[in-house]
Amino acid sequence: MVAGIGYTIARRAIGEPLAARDLFATPVILLALGVHRVSEHGHLAAADWFWLICTGVVGLAFGVWRGTTVRLAVRDGVLWQRYPARAYLVWVVSLAGNAALGFLALSAGMAGDLRSMPLSIGVGLLGEALAIGARGMAAGVPFAPSGAGHPGLRFGARPAELPDAPTLRQAVLTLSGVRH
Repeated sequence: MVAGIGYTIARRAIGEPLAARDLFATPVILLALGVHRVSEHGHLAAADWFWLICTGVVGLAFGVWRGTTVRLAVRDGVLWQRYPARAYLVWVVSLAGNAALGFLALSAGMAGDLRSMPLSIGVGLLGEALAIGARGMAAGVPFAPSGAGHPGLRFGARPAELPDAPTLRQAVLTLSGVRH
């Protein structure tokens, strides 16, 4: 799992096509694994539900924040995404924040086997995917075709940054039909 996430982060560091299906595949798989692990626990106490919801909301918020830092670009007529340096800062802050919240939850009585790494990472990646997806839809540039894979490094063929890429706020307003 760590190798897969590392691979995803490395691809986003150099830039990759932004395909909607690929954007949501990893979070959905990790969420399914995490929910399965939680379901194996059996009966959940009220405190367990409280901490699962708290850690989920915080993880989702960190993911959305990270998604607002992603640079959108156009290459070959489709959207591309790339992590700027500040996305890694948000990763570090979110890992530290989630670890601190997890420690607090465990100290307050949450069952230890409910702290599922796939669930935690999946929730964060889902928040990121929602933010990037909304911004991509509002940009008015088509998403890349799914399953095309990463084209590898193409020196001298850097995607053209979208200087007016929509912020998350602008994307939400545009997609909801509100003029901004």
